[in-house]
Amino acid sequence: MEPIIIFLFSLLLILILTAKLRLHPFISLIITSAIIGILAGEASTTIETITSGMGKVFSHFAIIIAAGSIIGLILHRTGGAKLIASDIIMISKKPLFGLNILGFIFAVPLMCCILAYVIFIPVAREIRIREGFPNVLTASVLVFGTLASYNLIYPSPVVYSAVYDLGINASDVMIPGIIISFIVSITGYFYATKFCKTGDISNFIVDTETENKNMNTPSRMAAYSPIAIPVALILTDVFTNIAIFDILGEPDMALLIGVVMAIFFAYRQYSFDSVREWVEKAIKRSGVVILDMCGGGALGATLAMTGVGQEMGTFLSGLPLPAILVPFLIAVAIQSVQGSRVVTMLVAPSIVIPLVPVLGLPPVIVLFSMASGTFLISHFNDPFFWIYKDLAELETSEVLRSYTLGGAVMGISSLMLTGVAYMLFY
Repeated sequence: MEPIIIFLFSLLLILILTAKLRLHPFISLIITSAIIGILAGEASTTIETITSGMGKVFSHFAIIIAAGSIIGLILHRTGGAKLIASDIIMISKKPLFGLNILGFIFAVPLMCCILAYVIFIPVAREIRIREGFPNVLTASVLVFGTLASYNLIYPSPVVYSAVYDLGINASDVMIPGIIISFIVSITGYFYATKFCKTGDISNFIVDTETENKNMNTPSRMAAYSPIAIPVALILTDVFTNIAIFDILGEPDMALLIGVVMAIFFAYRQYSFDSVREWVEKAIKRSGVVILDMCGGGALGATLAMTGVGQEMGTFLSGLPLPAILVPFLIAVAIQSVQGSRVVTMLVAPSIVIPLVPVLGLPPVIVLFSMASGTFLISHFNDPFFWIYKDLAELETSEVLRSYTLGGAVMGISSLMLTGVAYMLFY
């Protein structure tokens, strides 16, 4: 069967299984992955490909998600996240905008948009409770901030390798990337405030008030250190060559240190049994998130096995399109198929670079055109799709409407800004 037909069929099948039949995402993704392998004529290697895709995601994100879940739940139960949310509301006066800026600022230094989201989603949760916002609204303004900077600002892993593949000086992309990404982040913020206001929070607020009625007010040290210390360790590793931070500054290790600090401060005010119960609950919850992510990794691996990304890229490069659209659509095709933004920007240049003389575009414009394409189309094979869904407690339809469609709006906005920069400065 043709790879493109397999790709479209897989999206339709997952949508039916998850949204219509409401089958658990992990089961839906694994079933679809197996069917893709059979349809592609690779039945003998399908299981190996599925487990390989799952294993790659698990090895990268299992500790991060579990540790982030523990920190988040402890901060929520002890009142630490509530205190941070109060500070953000007091300082910014616009807490949703403050969340957007938090994600925007930290995604690149942390070298992972997912990590930035995991760290700050407890704060988004508390702002949602205090201000009466729907959960999809607070989660989306945060996630759009992380995506904007991570997809466009050097030295993010998304653009880092492409800069050198295209022979561009880092200084030539730093400032344009910051300007374009900031506007794109604001675009995502306005999209969220306009189109992501659905959802009933009344039951959640009642439950939260019940479970927190005996909560003590923590110190700012107890509230901030489980988040601030891991962030500081990771940033120190990124910006220095001190050997000890090669270990302490690894995201997995840094977040485990954050877990220890969260547990330590919790024990000072709450019983051993209470804290142990919170940790166990957080680990169980993180297991669901990790399984969904691994299912996305399996889907991405089996789709990549079909060769549909290369086929779509080759097809698009041969169409009579405006030059600036060609790198963009090639990146969109690859992103849609395999789900990882970093992988997209590793693969897309190999297809686009031979076309650069024909396109007649400056390498910087080619870079930002491709980077704009990494916003589209994020769906079931994107691990961040499932992290966003599960940590924010959303329905699949809400994720498609906010994360997927909002990302598309941001990507198109980024492409338009790239086009404006091309017309004005080149």
